[in-house]
Amino acid sequence: MRALVNKLFTYVNLHKGEEDKNKVLESVISNISFRGSNLWILACAIVVASVGLNVNSAAVIIGAMLISPLMGPIVGAGFGLGIYDFNLLKRSLKNLLVATIVSLTVSTIYFYMSPFKEALPELLSRTSPNIYDILIAFFGGLVGAIATTRVEKGNPIPGVAIATALMPPLCTAGYGLALGNLKFFFGAMYLYSINCVFICISTFLIVKYLQYPIKKQLDEKHQKQVKYIVTSLILVLILPSIYFAYQLFQEKKYQHQINVFTETEFTDKGIAILYKKTKFNESPKKLELGFLSKRYSDQEIKNLNEKLKSYHINNTKLLIIQDTTDLKSDILNEINYNKSVLSQKDVTILNLKNEIASNKYENNALLAEIKILFPAIENISIANHTFNEDTANAKTLPVLLYKSKTELDEASKQKLTLWLQQRLKKKQIEIYSQK
Repeated sequence: MRALVNKLFTYVNLHKGEEDKNKVLESVISNISFRGSNLWILACAIVVASVGLNVNSAAVIIGAMLISPLMGPIVGAGFGLGIYDFNLLKRSLKNLLVATIVSLTVSTIYFYMSPFKEALPELLSRTSPNIYDILIAFFGGLVGAIATTRVEKGNPIPGVAIATALMPPLCTAGYGLALGNLKFFFGAMYLYSINCVFICISTFLIVKYLQYPIKKQLDEKHQKQVKYIVTSLILVLILPSIYFAYQLFQEKKYQHQINVFTETEFTDKGIAILYKKTKFNESPKKLELGFLSKRYSDQEIKNLNEKLKSYHINNTKLLIIQDTTDLKSDILNEINYNKSVLSQKDVTILNLKNEIASNKYENNALLAEIKILFPAIENISIANHTFNEDTANAKTLPVLLYKSKTELDEASKQKLTLWLQQRLKKKQIEIYSQK
């Protein structure tokens, strides 16, 4: 049994392949500074990420995250906490503050100057963190800390930079400042804070697990003061983190219970829900519903409010919007808000569909009608064609290619052209005979 345990331990032993601790600390310290090239790289990465958010391009955002040096001071803070090095911790936090201010300034200036102010999905997704963001930050931070302590760094570091996504929330916060939208600003900064805190905590845990030597101070009294300060900071970080995680878990759980309630009481009974909105942060919480045709009496609404408790939905008031004017107004507001959520891909698909529709002709239907007027015509093909392409005189016209038993005379061609112009509502049409 002991041999089996020892064998299993060799698979999970983090000391295997570990880099020399002094070299790791030197590398961590060298990556926390934001002066010279690092500051320029950060500013450029922020502009790239802001452009990516502005045009809703995930590829551009990922590229910005890969070149961003923001992870350095956060990992440095984790190491400072783990080895009780107050100077390292202080320098890391100072540089993180500088990086945050620079990032917010650059992104705010960009979005203020940008002519495109629409909040696209990549922006909106960074304004409301959830429980999964905590898990990504924590486990991503663990991977980053483990990779930092290895002899062979491998591929995890770029992956951690992408997964933990420190840059997009900062850019979104800058967008909120540029537009004066405090909801966007605080939501994005909340996500950024969660990422920073949980990456720092996961780094601290790895440093402790690998037993990095504690920084020795000049005297025992000073060493105790540093330990007390660092321990207090650890508690300051961990306690809000537990609260964040608990709040986000409760919100996720609440939304699930709401979904169960609406599906059981309405959807499963064939009652179509036209409008649904939850207000989790109010007291009491509110669930607003609107229906396509169903109307409820005051007693029925009261009974439904009573049923909420049986679904473990407490401190919640159910409001059913039955006034058609109010309902229409709310739906229109929701539609206007959600217009910005329409992804660039959907817009591109819609444009392509419209373009295809505008260039498509019903050849079979047209052939049947043409045969009545011109019995000699056996087959046709009609499509749009661009003349003088890549010039200032470029124009797109419908072109008809026809096959006829006998060649049409000029009068018949003129008649066919005039008929097609009227039939297709086109000012100009070209027709050619297939020899």
